[in-house]
Formats: sequence, structure tokens, C-alpha cells
Amino acid sequence: MGELRKVQQTPTGTYFICLPRDWAKEHNLQKGSQVNLEASTDGKLLVDTQFDIEPQPKIITLKIGPYLSREIIGHYLLGYDIIRVEAKGRIDPAVRNQIKSTANSLAGLMIVEETTSMMALQCLMQQPFTSPKKLLQRNQGSAASMIRDAASSFINRDTDMAQNVIERDVENNRFYFLLVRILRTIIQNPRQGEKFEITPIECIDYRLAASLIEDIGDVCVQIATTTLALNDAKLSDEVRKLLAELQYACFEANEQAFKAFLNKDISIAENVRDMRAKIEAASLEIEDAAKNSSVDLMPQILAVRSSLKQIYECSVDMADLVV
Repeated sequence: MGELRKVQQTPTGTYFICLPRDWAKEHNLQKGSQVNLEASTDGKLLVDTQFDIEPQPKIITLKIGPYLSREIIGHYLLGYDIIRVEAKGRIDPAVRNQIKSTANSLAGLMIVEETTSMMALQCLMQQPFTSPKKLLQRNQGSAASMIRDAASSFINRDTDMAQNVIERDVENNRFYFLLVRILRTIIQNPRQGEKFEITPIECIDYRLAASLIEDIGDVCVQIATTTLALNDAKLSDEVRKLLAELQYACFEANEQAFKAFLNKDISIAENVRDMRAKIEAASLEIEDAAKNSSVDLMPQILAVRSSLKQIYECSVDMADLVV
């Protein structure tokens, strides 16, 4: 618990409290010094002594090691603006390509300086102008279309569509990492959350929802990969019809779950959970129909069915965030 202070009032009616002496000295406050007061939506009053000072970029220097790619991603998510990679001698071409590949996977991260022994990456994305809600909606919209396209690619043996699903997931990952970076920055600097009307607690829910959407994208990639392995195998009309029905039900559950999450609507969230019986019934029908397929094709049909059910489970978890 912080230090308690009594609110006092001047004869003219102005309310005031005294600032702690040690705190004022630590921040070089004197008579006549100016501080910025900013009220938050949850009743807190922020006293900022650095309001007129331009924030300095966060810089980190990394050494080349076996986990360099993960270190770059980790510091990007922690909000570092400049990530320098240095080597004692010449950077190996394979390592250089690894750094470039990692930078390309993260939105806004660009190589701004490069020598034989050093590479500097800088995030050029202007975070204050990027809304977490819009990023989440963007990823959800993309994931929802991937659910349709991934299942359709398998049902119709459309390898071009399957390849497109895989490529779209790479772009989704870039925006996912950007969203996580922004959410972590807001948690560390709640004032930025005020601009987007999002609290630190809501950031946690957004982070969980984003992770579930990311999982759905990965599942769609699994379905698309199964499509690419079909070769000349052909699904029966019955299996195609049943898979299409299950895909539609899972797509609908996902759309409703996200709507419930954004609107904090418990009734819609419960509707998502109530769809379980329908999903299970459709799943059993597919299993029975798959038994009439070839030995090579049956495991692939069941794998796609399992992936679609996994999408539904992710949707249920998203709906549960409302509660």
C-alpha cells in the first residue's frame, strides 16, 4: 500500500494534498516546478514530472548465440525500439540471413544499419496511432476467412487456395506480434491505454483472445497442409457435404465468440457453448462416413475433422473470456 495523505482545502475551496518530500527531492522538484496531472478512468490521478521530456528510444545490444532469433522477437515484444546485433568478428552469412528473416516476420522492424560485424534493427511503427482493437479485429477477420478457405481447399482439392491460406498466416503472425508488443507497452505505460480506452486488465483479455486467434490460424495451416498432401485422392459427396456443414458450424461459433468478446455479451457466449452438441453430432457423422473411404484417405478426413473441432474449442475459450 502507498503512503496515505489527507485531502485538505483552502479557504477559497481548492482541494490539495502535499507531495512526499523524498519523492519531490528525488525528481528535483522545487517551488515553482511544473508537473502534469492526468486523471484515469478508474479514479487514479497520475502526477508526471517528465511530461515535457522527449522519451528516449529503448536500445538493446545482443550477442550472436543459438537463440538469437527468439531473443530478437522477445525484445521486440518488450517494446525495444532499436535492437543491435554485434559479433566479435564477421557475421556469418547464415546468421545474417536468420536476422533478416526474423526482422521480416515482425511488423515495422527494419534493418537500418549493417556492417560486417554489426546489424541494427529499428521498429519504425508508430505505436500511439495503432489501435489494439483494430489490430485484433483485423486478425480475427483474416482467421475467419481462413477457416472457410482452409476447409474449402480440402473439400474441393484446391491446392492454390491451400497455399494461399499458408501465406496469409505468415502475415497474420506479423500483426499478432505487433499487437502483443503494443499490449505490453500499454501495460507498462497505462497512459497510452487511455488513448484507446483500454485498461491494463483488458489488455490481458486482448492478449488471450489474440493468442486464440493465432492458434486458429495455425490450425487452418494444418488443414491446408493436409490438402497439399491429398494428391489424386477424391472425397465422396457425402464426406464433402458433412465437412462443409461442420466447417460452417465452426465458422459460426468463431464469429459469435468474437462478437461476444467485443461486446461483453454473456448470452452470445452461452450460445457458443450450446453449439457443442451440434458439433459433436456432425463430427460423429463424418467419422462414420470416413469409414467408407480408402485406407489412405480416411486418416486425412479424420485429421481435418479434428482440426475443425479444435477451432470450435478455441472459440469456446474466447467466449469464456466474457465470463
